[in-house]
Amino acid sequence: MGHRPIVKSLAWPDETATQRFATALAAQPALRRAFVELHGDLGAGKTTLVRHLLRALSVPGRIKSPTYAVVEPYQLADLNIWHFDFYRFQDPREWEDAGFRDIFASPGLKLAEWPEKAAGFIPGADLVIHLEVLQDESRQVTLTAQTDIGLALLAATDSDPAHQSPALAQERP
Repeated sequence: MGHRPIVKSLAWPDETATQRFATALAAQPALRRAFVELHGDLGAGKTTLVRHLLRALSVPGRIKSPTYAVVEPYQLADLNIWHFDFYRFQDPREWEDAGFRDIFASPGLKLAEWPEKAAGFIPGADLVIHLEVLQDESRQVTLTAQTDIGLALLAATDSDPAHQSPALAQERP
């Protein structure tokens, strides 16, 4: 029996590739109960990915970065979504002090930029997305599934093989 990959590397040559990935991810039922961490330097495309994902989920109106508000909630008829940005946290305990434990315990999609700023308090993510800007402005993307939900979401990325790197970084034992 083969092993399912838990880490996958993708190449996004442009923003259109980011949008296609977000659209494929949004189509996955498992996303509706997922926690997704987004890692990368400033300008790597974390918020751009979230905007494309929320548009693909039919979030209406302006989608803004939660950098100053820390969290932007979105409520659809059948889905609650929270977009977090912990960039301004000075201490991981701010996560607990802000009452985010209740949000993470409730059903819905949680997306977190700069989750390392809440390390030790924030729960483990289902899917971790790391974005790296290359010299040609394309993105090297590493996806890590950490749960069954994450594995289901990772499997959804198989639909666009043109943007996958040739080798998987790891396989599940």
